[in-house]
Amino acid sequence: MSKAMRVLIADDESIIRMGLRAILTELGHTVISAADGVEAVTLAHREEPDIALLDVRMPFRDGLDAAAEIVRNRPIPVIILTAYNEASLLDRATALPVQGYLVKPVKRDDLIAAMRVAVATFHERKTLEAKVDDLEGKLAARKLIDRAKGVLMKTGINEEAAYHEIQMRARSRRTTMGKIAQELIEKGE
Repeated sequence: MSKAMRVLIADDESIIRMGLRAILTELGHTVISAADGVEAVTLAHREEPDIALLDVRMPFRDGLDAAAEIVRNRPIPVIILTAYNEASLLDRATALPVQGYLVKPVKRDDLIAAMRVAVATFHERKTLEAKVDDLEGKLAARKLIDRAKGVLMKTGINEEAAYHEIQMRARSRRTTMGKIAQELIEKGE
């Protein structure tokens, strides 16, 4: 993890915040600190950090609720920090898009490793989500094209000719076959 990042730390214990800040600044990162979950959400929105380290139990709003809102507004990698290793907290954390879970006291090497893995898995997840979105779009277009071929085939042309017609219309209008297919279906040509 050679790239310097903007790191949001949220923990109600000032000694924890100071310790994490010392480690992170030594590593070349910029640190933004919050003492509770409400402040963490506000700072995440205003300061646009690259990653968040959130204590699970804080006043006003716990770290898991804060993580959910932060990620909903601006997806970033999130690592949950806790002194508690309760099954219910782990269950809540796994239901959220968090990339790590560290038990306090956090050691320097554990923090470095967790941040590196969190950033990598976050980016991998985003890449996979983009691929899924692309494939879903292609599948939807494919379904439209098949329906539009059916519309054209009712005029007496075969499937290959119908596909070619959609393709040629898309090329001539410099648009997608999916858009042409949608128009054909709506018009019921």
